[in-house]
Amino acid sequence: MIMKRKLFILISGVALSSFILGSCESPTGAGAGYGAAAGAIIGGAATGHARGAAIGAAAGAATGALIGHAVQVERESRCGPPPPGGWPFARYTNTPGVFRSPYSGRRYDLSGVPPGQLTRDVDTGQCFRRPYRD
Repeated sequence: MIMKRKLFILISGVALSSFILGSCESPTGAGAGYGAAAGAIIGGAATGHARGAAIGAAAGAATGALIGHAVQVERESRCGPPPPGGWPFARYTNTPGVFRSPYSGRRYDLSGVPPGQLTRDVDTGQCFRRPYRD
């Protein structure tokens, strides 16, 4: 009974830390975090040992990172090939999370967009990146 409780606490800790890592703002980081959480839960439940939970977390993190990276690449491919020198970054405003398009100057609320991710300017149809800090 005590061993099962310790295992449950360990798995819960790994899952919680994975969700904290899941707050990483790129699809790759989020995928790794969620994959680690799922892998830890499945590995711990299947084997009943902390080692199984750790192996599951590692496998889940690797798989989640690969899937997250594929999602990120697919999102970027929607904008076509990058221009020479790469995609431009939005310009800062005085409002946190709100940025100006480098093309039209239109203001965009990008607070829900991860830093470095692409956004399309509705006026020009061209893509630009959200800056890495507010």
